Amino acid sequence: MTRCRLCGSAALASVVDLGATPPCESFLAADRLDDPEPAYPLHLRVCTDCWLAQIPPLITPEETFKEYAYFSSFSTSWVEHARTFVADAVERVGLGPDAFVVEVASNDGYLLRHVVDRGIRCLGVEPSVNVGAAARDAGVPTLTEFLSPDTGSAVRAEHGPADLVVANNVYAHIPDVVGFTQGLRALVADDGWVSVEVQHLLTLIEENQYDTIYHEHFQYYTVASAIRALASGGLTLVDVELLPTHGGSIRLWARPAEVAGEPTARVAEVLDREKAAGLQELSGYTEFSARVAKVRRDLLRFLIEAAERGETVVGYGAPGKGNTLLNHCGIRPDLLAYTVDRNPYKHGRFTPGTRIPILAPEQIAVDRPDYVLVLPWNLRAELVEQLSFVHSWGGRLVFPIPELSIVEVTS
Repeated sequence: MTRCRLCGSAALASVVDLGATPPCESFLAADRLDDPEPAYPLHLRVCTDCWLAQIPPLITPEETFKEYAYFSSFSTSWVEHARTFVADAVERVGLGPDAFVVEVASNDGYLLRHVVDRGIRCLGVEPSVNVGAAARDAGVPTLTEFLSPDTGSAVRAEHGPADLVVANNVYAHIPDVVGFTQGLRALVADDGWVSVEVQHLLTLIEENQYDTIYHEHFQYYTVASAIRALASGGLTLVDVELLPTHGGSIRLWARPAEVAGEPTARVAEVLDREKAAGLQELSGYTEFSARVAKVRRDLLRFLIEAAERGETVVGYGAPGKGNTLLNHCGIRPDLLAYTVDRNPYKHGRFTPGTRIPILAPEQIAVDRPDYVLVLPWNLRAELVEQLSFVHSWGGRLVFPIPELSIVEVTS
């Protein structure tokens, strides 16, 4: 990668190099274990002109998202997050019975189901064939397409402009930032609203959340870089919310530039925080690589020492972020016997690169391991409750990020 995908600058500086890994959602079926796996460099750089952090676009969205292993509805807290968002958005935007809502990357309808329940007309635009089919089965109208300016214009021509366009946890997933943003503008009414949720680069760096760097995530946003990205498609940021999701996210409220008006005071406050953290100069990025290396050493030390004591460690969850962590640390089944996941799609498969078996969650109670390594650490509160039964045999939970933490749960 020689130029920034947002501004075209050649001034790209290294932030952290995680080596080469397979795509994080390319879980292996048992009959593929003898097949070779392609691995791609995972090197985060930042543009010192527009401060967009990014990795090379070595894998196309078509390769990743046509058949997708992630179903949002398997996270109880995520479905509740979506329900709360819809309730608040109805009030904020003033969505009445004649309103129209479009969600881009709508997954299995986890969010739009709440819009359907309110009797509001809606449409999901979801590129993955399998999860889009699940959404339609659940009663959520869904178009199987990637968003582009042409797709946005076609949806607008057929269904009318959207009063609200939602793009949650997708703005990092597209290499063509400008074209995608133009697609958002094509969808939204001239006096409408766009809501974008995306992980905040500020917390990613402050909390050592390097495992959220993977090939599905082409870029990583501050509010400052998001303002420039939104402007590339004719949208203006008017408000921002700081969210706890994914370890720390931002919810960006934008409108067409012609009607946007002045941004709220919260926008200036977050911009000031980012500037104070040094994220508009290289000084804010220089120590991140060393802190990432410490996370790796601490986790490996724990796993090796547990193995030498004859203690058993299994995983909980098989998220994309977990595969970055497992591959970067070089963790194999000798250190992590298996992991479990609530998503039946993953059962009987193996993690990419590290070839760790993925089983059903019930296996933990059968085997009663000494430790459970929680890979979706961003769901810590939810999973501490779900895994409270581990206490019955004296088992403990392990969270690797932001630093190694061993937790004794209570039943």
